[in-house]
Parts: sequence; structure tokens; C-alpha cells
Amino acid sequence: MRPLTEAETRTLFEKLGRYIGENIQLLVDRPDGTYCFRLHRDRVYYLSEKLLKVATSIPRDNLVSLGTCFGKFTKSQKFRLSVMALDFLAPYAKYKVWVKPGSEQSFLYGNHVLKSGLGRITENTAQYQGVVVYSMADVPLGFGVAAKSTQECRKVDPMAIVVFRQADVGEYVRNEDTLT
Repeated sequence: MRPLTEAETRTLFEKLGRYIGENIQLLVDRPDGTYCFRLHRDRVYYLSEKLLKVATSIPRDNLVSLGTCFGKFTKSQKFRLSVMALDFLAPYAKYKVWVKPGSEQSFLYGNHVLKSGLGRITENTAQYQGVVVYSMADVPLGFGVAAKSTQECRKVDPMAIVVFRQADVGEYVRNEDTLT
């Protein structure tokens, strides 16, 4: 487990910035202690410094996981955000989308959000902006990228895609063998 390089940190923060903007600082300097990001086997983990000190006594080969896995770096050094980061993204999200109860199941099965399933959307959401998807009861379901801006969503066909799904909580069931 090692600290992220400058390029890796920049890539991670650019990806997180699409969803939570300047609130990245709130992830690192929390009232309950200082937290950090560490890389282990191409996966980025978010953990407290107290836990990091304890983990130094474990040999690297024996360490499977530590803290919360935020995502992983691909072979081409792009960062892919994981659904496990949703609990940390949701409170700080700048742009949100709420889906109707009838469309929640479709989203959780891995489908994109259609205009017919859109309940609400944050004002001034730009096209290709990172959004967190909520149920109408304000339960975070996943995150994605806005396919249309807020203004375009008002005029578009009911069967048009308005949010491209990136990750949803249904992945815990669909991919339980590969999530770490």
C-alpha cells in the first residue's frame, strides 16, 4: 500500500470533482480525523490515518483490502469510480437526479435513466456532468453522467436517455464475486 503519485492524485481528484466539486477537501479533513487515499494493487482505498498506521504491520502480500475501495485504475491509467464510493459522494453531491418509484428497479438492474423515469433534476445541470441518482425518498441509488442538460430534459422525448449509468447499488448483488 503506497501513497498516490501526483498524476494518480490528479486523475482521482478530477473524477471526484465531477461529482462533488470543491467538496473533495471535506473528504480529507473530516471532524473525526484525517483521512487519506492509498493505492494497493491498482485499487484506491479511502481510510483514516489511524487505520493506516495499524495496517503497516501487515505484510503487503497478505493485505487484501483496507478501508473503503473508491475505485481502480485501468491499464491505461484511467480511473474508474466504484459503487462503494457512493456513501461518500452522496452527501456532497452538487448535482442530483431523482427517479420515479417505477424506474428505480430498472436503474438498479443496470439500465440508464430515461426521461419517463425522471422525477426531478437539480437546476442548471450541464450535459455530461456527474450526477448522483436518488430515489424519491432521498435514498442514494447510484451515480452516472447527465446525458442531457436540465433545459434539454424538459423538451426531450419520454424514451430518451437523460442519465448514463456509471454504477448503482444493484452491483452488490450482480457482481458480488468481484467486488473487493
